[in-house]
Amino acid sequence: MIQIYLADDERRVLLGLKSLIQKTGLPFQIVGEADNGLSALEDLRALHPQVLFTDIHMPGLNGIELLQTLSQEQPEIRTVLISNCADFSYAQSAVRYRAFDFLLKPIDQEELSDVLVRLFSQTQKTPAVPAPNEGIKPHVEGSMALKPCSQAAPQEQPGISGIIQEIQSHYMDNLSLQQLAEKHNISSGHLSFLLKKELGVPFSKYITSKRMQFAKQLLKHTKLSIDDIAYQTGYHDYFYFTKVFRETQGISPSKYRKKM
Repeated sequence: MIQIYLADDERRVLLGLKSLIQKTGLPFQIVGEADNGLSALEDLRALHPQVLFTDIHMPGLNGIELLQTLSQEQPEIRTVLISNCADFSYAQSAVRYRAFDFLLKPIDQEELSDVLVRLFSQTQKTPAVPAPNEGIKPHVEGSMALKPCSQAAPQEQPGISGIIQEIQSHYMDNLSLQQLAEKHNISSGHLSFLLKKELGVPFSKYITSKRMQFAKQLLKHTKLSIDDIAYQTGYHDYFYFTKVFRETQGISPSKYRKKM
């Protein structure tokens, strides 16, 4: 089992992270938690987990200070920073001290799953100091377009409109946030922030919404079987498609068709 330590001064965030990590079904074990940086550092020195999820704003030591200390004492640990807001100085520090990735609250299940899958893949390799581009990717196209938390929300990064158009054209395909992030040389956490800012909802919810809209059009205007409609809208499992349709629309696909 891959050992994870959690540090956040918000109890609800700790509980939420635990639940999301368990839902992935990946072999991760939460070995400890703390609500401040000093307690976290003490535990980390004793436990030596492979992975740390830490909030940036905590009493005692903040997440950046904790990451800085660990980069000297336990350089093999892979750290994921968590924050309520995007700030360019945080991103700079994350890259400098070789953080694995950066997640924004509220944490989305798909974004967390992407990070955990990559963590799982990396921890199966021979333990080593993470390369600077192993998780968070420096932006070669210029500024990460992040402003301090006390200022206005980040401005749109060049190219985000094109990414949204790509999503709208390929939402029926097996499209993931991580694939888009790698293709456009951007961290999945930052891309998630930009997309949520522009679309108003998390990436995964937007994809589901687009697929359900398309599915309803097919149910209403075609005689395709529900199995075929599931496939056309990007679901290769009939039962999963009907489950998602019922959860989001409050009615089964077959009943929706009859109603129309």
